[in-house]
Amino acid sequence: MSDRSPIPVNLLTGFLGSGKTTLLQRMLSDPSMAGAAVLINEFGEVGLDHELLDRIDDTVMLMKSGCLCCTVRGEVADSLSDLFSRRARGEIPAFDRVVIESTGLADPFPVLSTIRAHPVLRSHFTVGQVITTVDVVNAGAQIKARDEAVRQIGAADVIALTKTDLCAPAETSALRTRLERLNPAARVLIARDTAPGEMLSEDPARWTQTAPEPTPAEPDKLAHDGKHGHHHHHHDTGLGVVSFSLVIQERIDWTAFGIWLTILLNRHGDRIFRVKGILDVAGEDRPVAVHGVQHLVHPPVHLSHWPTNERHSRLVFILEGLDPEVIQRSFHVFNRLSNPARIEA
Repeated sequence: MSDRSPIPVNLLTGFLGSGKTTLLQRMLSDPSMAGAAVLINEFGEVGLDHELLDRIDDTVMLMKSGCLCCTVRGEVADSLSDLFSRRARGEIPAFDRVVIESTGLADPFPVLSTIRAHPVLRSHFTVGQVITTVDVVNAGAQIKARDEAVRQIGAADVIALTKTDLCAPAETSALRTRLERLNPAARVLIARDTAPGEMLSEDPARWTQTAPEPTPAEPDKLAHDGKHGHHHHHHDTGLGVVSFSLVIQERIDWTAFGIWLTILLNRHGDRIFRVKGILDVAGEDRPVAVHGVQHLVHPPVHLSHWPTNERHSRLVFILEGLDPEVIQRSFHVFNRLSNPARIEA
């Protein structure tokens, strides 16, 4: 990797006891991870997780603040800056990626926003994959009772199921279906059956993923605006969290869309876990992928080709305590205002 290429920072998160350190140990023993540096964030006065890793060297660092929240953003920034400086000086081996293992009580958003917003870090690092471990034995109770578990799942690019050997295949399958409905933009994988390199790689097809159709047992709302070609559907998980898809048939004006998304996340970012999708932008032959977590919007990515034969824009939203109709109405109104020819006399 060129010294000028941004170094991806991958976040490994998951609720307490969900198997993060076990997965990290597997990742570090994989040849594809030989060039990884690791930051471990633990809760409490004495950190132990780093001592459970076989590979202990100068590229494995411990942060003891106990949570990746606003109070520890400075430590995250300092640790990443220190790693980069020591790498540049030749004091530690060159690394081509960073993995941050967070405490099980952490909300993933602050560390992601630190990387994107910090004036120095964003010159050297870029946000990579968010991998969330989910313990199939205890996931049901944790999702129901703990907001942190839901936020970790909502922020995930990859959901790695752990302890699947302790459950019947039918239980694992049922949980997988539930998680795919909770976060349609994430890949749900069996941790022990998946190579670390696969977890850390982006799957372009996920940019076109839409929220699954609700089952008959779940309440759902389906609306179609034939005049403007917007198709929306969402479902209620019963957890105060909903996912829904916004499918837009006409080509997108990039400037107008950027203004709308910025205003939306500025107003409702605390209740938007994730927005991820692919856009058919006017004047562009290739699709443009967009990705946001709460108030944070990643730089758009021009994909090399359309993953499917369908060329229309799709966005998946994962919300907490926010009615999808708010987003649908705001897009509808903003789209009409940004295209005066569509406003009826």
